[in-house]
Amino acid sequence: MQQPVTYLITNSAVVFGILAVILGLIFYTHKSDNVYCRRFYKFVPALLLCYFIPSLLHTFHIVPYDYSCTDILSGAVDAGKGVLEQCQLAKSPEDAKIAASGSQLYYVASRFLLPTSLVLLTLSIDFKKIKALGPKAIILFLTGTLGIVIGGPIALLIMSLINPDIVAGDVWRGMTTVAGSWIGGGANQAAMKEVYDVSGELFSSMIAVDVIIANIWMAVLLLMAGRAKQIDTASGADTSAIEDLKATVERFQKKHARIPDLTDLMLILAIGFGATAVGHLVADNVAPFIAENWPAASKYSLTSKFFWLVVTATSIGLVLSTTKLKQFEAAGASRVGSVFIYVLVASIGLHMDISAIVERPWLFLVGGIWMLVHASLMLIVAKAIKAPLFYMAVGSQANVGGAASAPVVASAFHPSLAPVGVLLAVLGYALGTYAAWFCGQILMVAAGA
Repeated sequence: MQQPVTYLITNSAVVFGILAVILGLIFYTHKSDNVYCRRFYKFVPALLLCYFIPSLLHTFHIVPYDYSCTDILSGAVDAGKGVLEQCQLAKSPEDAKIAASGSQLYYVASRFLLPTSLVLLTLSIDFKKIKALGPKAIILFLTGTLGIVIGGPIALLIMSLINPDIVAGDVWRGMTTVAGSWIGGGANQAAMKEVYDVSGELFSSMIAVDVIIANIWMAVLLLMAGRAKQIDTASGADTSAIEDLKATVERFQKKHARIPDLTDLMLILAIGFGATAVGHLVADNVAPFIAENWPAASKYSLTSKFFWLVVTATSIGLVLSTTKLKQFEAAGASRVGSVFIYVLVASIGLHMDISAIVERPWLFLVGGIWMLVHASLMLIVAKAIKAPLFYMAVGSQANVGGAASAPVVASAFHPSLAPVGVLLAVLGYALGTYAAWFCGQILMVAAGA
């Protein structure tokens, strides 16, 4: 009989504390002036470490995560007495899935923190300011979204001709998580993982594809930013609007920025978790109703409670962005949302099997083709409408990199333009859930599933 796998730590509080320390160290060293840290993070993205380091906890059997109640009840895994008892008491597949999730941190992060972060990240959307960026900026941003939505299925079809075994099975499901990340961000990526039921092993490979391919493209954009004047002159682009934008952004920052107090933070949490509660109410009633009356809708994820949870949370955030509640962005609403996202990212890391990264190297070619479609479409449209390189670069990075890296690319043109990257990236958070889900439907058809 195979010896059961014994894990060192099964207490959820201890696991959460370890993840918090890991995140703290990553962010501390990332901002450090130490020359070795700066050199290290020049080549290794901090986001990748937030996934990778927690994955080591599972890989080396320190923390249990990637197993089922069947494994525990059969004796294949020794996850501790507490988890064993929860599996014995589980009355449904969903209960069993929750019970088997070792520390259960991912369940809490995905059902509570994820929808809350979606609300807080979309709360800051200012449709008037987005409109003020001009039609070219919006056109290129949406072009970037379109490039990702169609680029995935195109890459899948091309690879099916080159080597069909690489994209066989459920690879299309894993690609939906890349679509979620490249259109929106970590929250949308996690949403697609749940909506399309992506396995931990496949998700590990897709995270590697996502982060590495995205950072290669970001490096290309930063190189292009260094030659922005020459490129704009050659293309005949009018950059006067960008100069006006710099002045406008600087005035906005000075007028609205403030240091949050305790009341601000409590109200931010009230908004986020209150909206999440509404999302759960909608999901608990709508999903079963559709499942009972239109069971065929399951192939469109319409019978998934998680689908309705993230869609409702995103929609509430968009509605609230048109009210006075959006003022809480100045107090750090999106920062609170980002904290929740990184806790989610770390808990996802516990699902990862790092060996999966080297087991599927061909998936990087899929990601490369996908990004090539996106980049080509962006460059063609930018050339056609004579848009400044700034709009193309930030519009692309607002999709692919999100709020974490879009400001970096924007500031490469001018420091005062960094918030423009955030603004467009937030729009990506809003579109991410819907567009990535739609991309997933196309991927499903392209895969013949």
